[in-house]
Amino acid sequence: MVARYNCRLARLALLALVVCVFAVLLSACATNTQNGATNSTAAESSASTASQSSASASTESSTSSGSTAIENASSIDYSKGIHHAVIEVQDMGTIEVELNATIAPLSVSNFARLAEAHFYDGLTFHRIITGFMVQGGAPNENSDLSQLEFVKGEFSANGVLNTIKHERGTISMARASDYDSGNSQFFIMHVDNSSLDGQYAAFGHVTSGMDVVDKLAETPVEDSNGTVAEQNQSIITSIRMVD
Repeated sequence: MVARYNCRLARLALLALVVCVFAVLLSACATNTQNGATNSTAAESSASTASQSSASASTESSTSSGSTAIENASSIDYSKGIHHAVIEVQDMGTIEVELNATIAPLSVSNFARLAEAHFYDGLTFHRIITGFMVQGGAPNENSDLSQLEFVKGEFSANGVLNTIKHERGTISMARASDYDSGNSQFFIMHVDNSSLDGQYAAFGHVTSGMDVVDKLAETPVEDSNGTVAEQNQSIITSIRMVD
């Protein structure tokens, strides 16, 4: 009995030894696998970061190049003084505007920059409310969005003094609820509306072509918000800075 018991103990001891060795080997294998996965993740992260950096650099380079081209398009400083532009509307005529950079330098500079980059060419008047205003300049699928910049809203509610009234013929920056969300869209007042004073960045007024604005105001719309169906939108042939 004692010999049989001792033999059983020996077998158990040998089995325990084998289990321990197997456990050590398994643990080492798991550690190597985990380290390999960690290194793989780090490599992927590094590659991803490098790729993103490269893409970012490419985008910045492209944007910088585009900005330089736009800036070199004219030597005129549109951030001060009085300037003039011509808006050609297909099949309707010409709207001439005087822009006041003394009062709204950021708005005028932005408008002039986009005009000189031909950004507005082919865009439309997409929102019209008779007895209120006509709105245009929204980018479409062909627009180069890298040219767009958000502009600080130059009006009193945003801490900027602006004495230009929203009267018939005033041109002003359209925006979303964010005061500094204006970029390319603008509107021209069809009639006076003082409720917009201090809330939107007026930056000039029409000097000739209010008859064109009146024609635009007759465009049929889809709803009370002035949405114009695509087939009814009047096309902006071009906007050119005169001085």
